[in-house]
Amino acid sequence: MSKTKKAPQAKARTAPSVIGWRFAFVLVSLAGVFTALMVRAAWLQVVEPDMLVSQGDMRSLRVEADTVLRGMIFDRNGEELAISVPVEAIWADPKVVIERHAATDERRWHALADILQMTPAQLLNKIGDNPQRRFVYLQRQVNPAVVDYVKKLKVPGIYFRQESRRYYPAGEVTAQLIGFTNVDDVGVEGIEKRYDELLTGKAGRKVFRKDAKGREIEVLERAQAKAPGNLQLSIDQRIQSVTYRELKKAVLSHGATSGSAIVVDVQSGEVLAMVNSPSFNPNNRGNAPAYLFRNRAITDTFEPGSTMKPLAVLSALEFGSANLNTKVDTSPGYFRIGGSWVRDANNYNVLSLTGIIQKSSNVGVSKLVLDMPIEHVIGLYANMGLGIDTGLGLNGESSGMLSHRRRWSDHERATLSFGYGLSVTAAQLARAYATMANGGVSRPLTILKDDQQHSGEQVLAPEHAAAMLEMMEANIMPGGTATKAQVKGYRVGGKTGTARKAIAGGYGEDYVASFAGVGPVSNPRLACVVVINEPAGDFYHGGEIAAPVFANIMGASMQLLNLTPDGTSQPRLSALTGGNNAG
Repeated sequence: MSKTKKAPQAKARTAPSVIGWRFAFVLVSLAGVFTALMVRAAWLQVVEPDMLVSQGDMRSLRVEADTVLRGMIFDRNGEELAISVPVEAIWADPKVVIERHAATDERRWHALADILQMTPAQLLNKIGDNPQRRFVYLQRQVNPAVVDYVKKLKVPGIYFRQESRRYYPAGEVTAQLIGFTNVDDVGVEGIEKRYDELLTGKAGRKVFRKDAKGREIEVLERAQAKAPGNLQLSIDQRIQSVTYRELKKAVLSHGATSGSAIVVDVQSGEVLAMVNSPSFNPNNRGNAPAYLFRNRAITDTFEPGSTMKPLAVLSALEFGSANLNTKVDTSPGYFRIGGSWVRDANNYNVLSLTGIIQKSSNVGVSKLVLDMPIEHVIGLYANMGLGIDTGLGLNGESSGMLSHRRRWSDHERATLSFGYGLSVTAAQLARAYATMANGGVSRPLTILKDDQQHSGEQVLAPEHAAAMLEMMEANIMPGGTATKAQVKGYRVGGKTGTARKAIAGGYGEDYVASFAGVGPVSNPRLACVVVINEPAGDFYHGGEIAAPVFANIMGASMQLLNLTPDGTSQPRLSALTGGNNAG
């Protein structure tokens, strides 16, 4: 019997084998992912944590700010000259507009473009030119009707924010003086620019953190609001309006290029009116040219012509080379100086000082000035406020031109006496005449209301200043050059000026007509200067076109201030005996 053989069996493994490659791959992958996460976490937490912080702040950090309107500007009587009114701006979030396909709703989109005065394509380009932006203005300082209309359209991504808009109740009457602000409510011209820091407040600000339910949980920063300052000017809006009306009428009727006028309180130096023509509407500047924004009364200079003759006569009185009884032989009405001629309109023969002013004698003042050192004349002109700023402190103010050189020809000295060879502004001329009216006391001008009486500088002998007022009063009487400057019921005095405008190489055919005067003579309160630049036509003398404007302005101003009429009194010319021998 044979035995059957058994099949061999597999030998069992008794020791572990090497880890399989699949398992190794998993382990390596997990280790790599873990390492990458650790590196990323370390990078975000240690090297560059700002991004996560900003992301968290965007979800929980909020800022609230108060709206602070710009300060108001008033005249001396509390009338509003500049106020701020709350308005809204329309803005867009380009990301929301694009993501929510706002432009595909053609009816709403076209209506929005129409109200914003754009085409639909222009509106889309303005919003979509940079989709990464989250804020773009569509229109600033929008009137309430437009805002209400846009809100009713409910266009996705279109929002609104509060802001303010400046409004000027007096419009063109105070335009160059007050100036205006830009769309960001920053002063860019006039008083608005000069006192921008005072008029601008500071909005209150609170930075806080909120939770997921919108509740305030932590205040991180708080800044109190700073109220803006209000400004009260020395301007009297009533006198400002009258002055502008009369100046504008004269500029238009005589076809002049421009004009300026200023009224000053001689006792305090406060400016009661400062106007220019042509003007503009500061509430709707539109396409108004930039040259209209200039306050010509303080920026534009001109050769003052014969309005300097009272200062030339005062120079002789102050120096002592002449007295109140001095007479000057002006015959035959002309004389030659250094190869040039100085002429009068007529042969006035022998003139008193009053006659020199009344007849506006170039020969008479030239002879007075040639009898004294030129340094004394220049010094008196400077003491009267010429060649320096007036004290107004306004942007763009010119100091004019008053040369202090050592060498002067006799002809230059002569022409200086009747207003050539120097330049002044209307404000400087007004200050000089205010000094004469104030008993020879010079005070800087101010555009701010000032209830305190400040001491000035005595630059003229009071008796000489008083005598000059009477000489200038004689100038508006029959026989003078300014009979059209008379004011019914009041005694006033002043001097005309008619000067050719300088051009390259000499003088052209254009003129500057001016008048400077004061009143009431018995108790001076106001000084007024009127300048008409380049009048057209046959009338161009100061006595013909500037003197009537002065009369209308001064008459209305003295009545508005309730000044006592003194017109029944006669001119006190007793100190000026000798008179005008030539009439």
